[in-house]
Amino acid sequence: MAIRNIRKEGDPILRKTSKLVPEITDRIKVLLDDMADTMYEADGVGLAAPQVGILKRIIVVDPHDDTTGLVKLVNPEIIESDGEQIGIEGCLSIPNFNATVKRPEHLKVKYLDEEGNEKIWDAHGFPAEILSHEIDHLDGILFRDKAIEEVKFDTEND
Repeated sequence: MAIRNIRKEGDPILRKTSKLVPEITDRIKVLLDDMADTMYEADGVGLAAPQVGILKRIIVVDPHDDTTGLVKLVNPEIIESDGEQIGIEGCLSIPNFNATVKRPEHLKVKYLDEEGNEKIWDAHGFPAEILSHEIDHLDGILFRDKAIEEVKFDTEND
């Protein structure tokens, strides 16, 4: 597996709409593995393909909870959304910036797994926040666009 370069805010690819993946090939599987490795190397909880310079509708997510683990999603689509939550977010493509963002508390996301099987993720709380954030990336939306208020952390005591 390979660690890929994460594109930073200002890179025009982050503002483009990603294309559907017509079929899951070996190259797509390698990309999924590379994205997972890249996300973990950067201490992230989610990563979208545009963040590594690929305009395909692919994300990887790991909310680090007791039930989920790593999920690789191809062509994710939000099919249901309700409730709201406000949380503090960051983004691997916007280092050193955190802000509060309003997201749905509950999402149902339809996607293909890496074997091409259709799945539905019924996500609540933090996983729903991550999915919303990463799917936004596929449509050229950055969390800064939805930021309510910047949050500064005191790093001198860390």
